[in-house]
Amino acid sequence: MDKKSDCKVCLIKKFFHKRAGNFKGDFLEYPKYASLTPPMGWSSWNAFRNNIDENLILQIAKAMKDKGLVQAGYKYLNLDDCWHSSSRDQNGELQGDLVRFPSGIKNLVNKLNRMGIKTGIYSSNGIFTCEDLPASLYNEEKDALTFAKWGIEYLKYDFCHNIPLSQKAPLIYKIDLFDGTVQEYLVEQASLQGAARLVNHKKLKHYVKGLNKGKGALVFKVNSQTDKQSVLTVHIKKKGKYPKFLIAQVNDKRYQMLFPPQKIWNLTYRHQIKIDIKKGENVIKLYNPIKNKIYSAFYQYRKMGEALIDAVNKVYLGKEKKPIVFSICEWGRNKPWLWGKYAGNLWRTTPDIRPIWIWIKYIYNKTIKLSKYSVQGGWNDPDMLEVGNGNLTLEQNKSHFSLWCMMNAPLILGNDLRDISANILKIVTNQNLISINQDSLATAAKRIKKSSVDTLIKPLSDGYALCFFNKTRHSKKRVYDIGKIFEKEDIAFDKDSFFIKDMWTDQKEKYSERLSIELKPYECKVLKTYKN
Repeated sequence: MDKKSDCKVCLIKKFFHKRAGNFKGDFLEYPKYASLTPPMGWSSWNAFRNNIDENLILQIAKAMKDKGLVQAGYKYLNLDDCWHSSSRDQNGELQGDLVRFPSGIKNLVNKLNRMGIKTGIYSSNGIFTCEDLPASLYNEEKDALTFAKWGIEYLKYDFCHNIPLSQKAPLIYKIDLFDGTVQEYLVEQASLQGAARLVNHKKLKHYVKGLNKGKGALVFKVNSQTDKQSVLTVHIKKKGKYPKFLIAQVNDKRYQMLFPPQKIWNLTYRHQIKIDIKKGENVIKLYNPIKNKIYSAFYQYRKMGEALIDAVNKVYLGKEKKPIVFSICEWGRNKPWLWGKYAGNLWRTTPDIRPIWIWIKYIYNKTIKLSKYSVQGGWNDPDMLEVGNGNLTLEQNKSHFSLWCMMNAPLILGNDLRDISANILKIVTNQNLISINQDSLATAAKRIKKSSVDTLIKPLSDGYALCFFNKTRHSKKRVYDIGKIFEKEDIAFDKDSFFIKDMWTDQKEKYSERLSIELKPYECKVLKTYKN
């Protein structure tokens, strides 16, 4: 392999190279209540990959509790890929690995709950997971209901074996509604929007084309005497041996319709779904919104997000709900920061992390630029923590943790907690840093100066956090005037009652115009400003 192809940074840059298209969301934001602050916990993948079983998970849970991690805020224990069997059960439902998890996932969840720990699980927005086990594409409602019945409270949803939604729409000639009797609506009765237009046909009279790629829509108005559930049948003229996609928007609710490639043995084909009709006038809008792969990813992730909400509402009807945090893991390929808040609670900004310093720095550089997209209940996710893994130095581990806290990243540990060192435990339980990450203001840090020593600032509910990150292998000395930094950022402060606290050493000092900072190689110094 030549040097260029062996370059890790080059490979990462190639991964992100010019993903076509953009996204304009038209949905309400995803419910925030499942994750009002960035989720904290542990995941099995970084340390154990595909080698997990029930005994290991219980050992990790015991370590989380015994070593004070649960008390420090790490509430989720997430089973990553390979928790489940290669076959679904007789009801078509996912099931735990029959040998490695013999007690079943629900029993494991109950054991973890009794220890004060919430359980997370993994699937993929594809027909298989990244380890080629059953996944949830086309099974969203079934799998979401399974997770809710088990008591799952976190879902990491990957992107392996994904099949993108088609940008093509079918050629529609009528729709039917059935609730005991059939009501027929021809396309001549509908209004046409955008590029949609009627086409004459000998046998069908008319059909509508022009619904591809979000360019047109077909709108029917339907009156009902009562609230009810009906069967919507969309009748189409067959054309093309390729899949087609349609959204049936009934008032404010959207239903997805997947049409298979058509064999042209007959002229027509029909597709049915159940929809909710309200009393009075109903608007049924048919369209294909898939302009590019970004829209495809969004609508597929949104479908699982909606399925999780519906499943929780069904399982906990009349009881206190256990909402499921929805973690979108499509590696940043389709700009999830543009649409993630409409589909889930957190979204990966990059490819998978590794315990390699240059890789961690790249992920930081990618994610810090996206700070404006982070909102309460919707977090940029630069992936799990590698603190305590690989050959990272003490300062690299501390800086890794500091930067993730400043960026409002989820704090999901990935090391073997049974064998965690005192130094690593001290890093990940630093309550000063955790309080910055978990601050109720929920505003991510932004980079206000990019150089060999980056400067980050993060508004807090009771002040500000400042981070000075030495990205080099050499020691650095810097002198800062905090007052000038605040003036530039249009932040008011009272010099006479202004104090600064070092969040790693707990050292406090009163404001002075010259703040001298010495930084070791790769060190982060995190300061908090406050009034005495």
